[in-house]
Amino acid sequence: MRGLSLCRSDFTASLVVFLVAVPLCVGVAVASGVPAELGLITGIVGGLVAGALPGSSLHVSGPAAGLTVLVYEAVQRYGVGTLGVLVLTAGLVQVAMGLLGLGRWFRAISVSVVQGMLAGIGLVLVTGQVYAMADAPAPAGGVAKVLGLPGLAGGLGGAGESGPGAGSGGAGLVAVALGVGTVAVLVRWPRWRAAARVAPAPLVAVGLAAGATAALDLPVRRVEVHGLLDAVQPPVADAFARLAEVGVVGTVLAFALIASAESLFSATAVDRLHDGPRTHYDKELIAQGAGNTVCGALGALPMTAVVVRSAANVRAGACTKASRVLHGVWLLVFAAAVPAALGVIPVAALAGVLVHAGWKLIPVREVVPLWREHRGEAVVLVVTTGAIVVTNLFEGVLVGLLLAVAKTAWDTSHVQVDTEDLGAAEGVRVRVRGNATFLRLPKLLDALEAVPRDRPVRLDLGELRHVDHACAAALEGWAERSGVAVGGSAREGVPGVRSGADDEDDGVARAPLVA
Repeated sequence: MRGLSLCRSDFTASLVVFLVAVPLCVGVAVASGVPAELGLITGIVGGLVAGALPGSSLHVSGPAAGLTVLVYEAVQRYGVGTLGVLVLTAGLVQVAMGLLGLGRWFRAISVSVVQGMLAGIGLVLVTGQVYAMADAPAPAGGVAKVLGLPGLAGGLGGAGESGPGAGSGGAGLVAVALGVGTVAVLVRWPRWRAAARVAPAPLVAVGLAAGATAALDLPVRRVEVHGLLDAVQPPVADAFARLAEVGVVGTVLAFALIASAESLFSATAVDRLHDGPRTHYDKELIAQGAGNTVCGALGALPMTAVVVRSAANVRAGACTKASRVLHGVWLLVFAAAVPAALGVIPVAALAGVLVHAGWKLIPVREVVPLWREHRGEAVVLVVTTGAIVVTNLFEGVLVGLLLAVAKTAWDTSHVQVDTEDLGAAEGVRVRVRGNATFLRLPKLLDALEAVPRDRPVRLDLGELRHVDHACAAALEGWAERSGVAVGGSAREGVPGVRSGADDEDDGVARAPLVA
């Protein structure tokens, strides 16, 4: 009976995940500038390949909104024919990282950088898909998308063509109405709990929009259908030669690192939703890499493990990895048997799905509390987001990582200088505590120069945990110029710093601080 129960719950969960995955797979593909069928192929591989491998039992993989911006930029720059090479190579990099045991290290990435990355992706995704909701072409670059929004709004109110894809006048307003309606259904449907358990919100929203478009013959742009086999574009030999280009290598690394980070962060979130086996990060990284290698061989989109589908899988009662494998089977059956069903879906509705998904990536509610409690982390988050919008995803994440490292170095380089008056006979004791690094050298020198010189001064380094060469040289120079005696347990507490007790000159202990 127990085995039958498990099979039944996994079967039901697989259907729920399949219904959630269809609009998301298609929407991500269209937003990435590739045929819709490639999104379904990535979903199929995510179920049949990554889903069957060890790593995480309930994590569901497929094309993710988080990579949409990067994929679109890569397709525009290098062409659809090179996409397979990029994804295949990125998959091999992921497999290598998993074999080297690097999966656990992704948990060491600053949370602020991750939130900033997701916020930047969400912001660029939302602004780009607003144009798609109006059946209008989007400008290139995140800044141009943001600055072009007033002009887009103004164009909707004017007269223009009335055919599908015109993107202006009445046709544009109809497309916007479909997109806004899709977002409204996505927001309101989950609040109707009984209905939400029967049909997932993305499927209902896109289904209603497609039904209205077909019934009223609305003049809006619809998904173009090419056929599953026709969409498959295995990489050719000439495309591999582009791996010698610096830009291509950077894109491959961006695919591998961002897809890996998103998958493993998602795994952590999904593990909190169930009591089953925990994710093995290195094995999950290998599974994701194997899936992306197959996706690349088919010329499809890169895949990651996705929180939306995974959470739907857990909430639907899935108990084993059979549910995610079966969801890949249903996607394959759908794409092979009824591909024409994609042709009735309006692009504006898929754009609405991605606008909703992109907005959920922006941590609006977390920014103010983060600013109050950890102002430096909030700065890292905002700067990472802005850098992604102004430049691109890869460079923006690098800026965020560098800023996070600099912030950490600054935070860990606290040094405190305390001056204690011991009386006329014993003079003044100057105690240096903490970590003396070049980042705090100006503060250290200012504090030392403010020490009174009219009485004997003793420099106590016993509580100095670390001193770098720059600060050691500065302390040595100050002590020599001022004739300051060095005390405390500096020899034991700070490697490379020794007491000057043995270097007496006229009864004053000097401070040879650099070994």
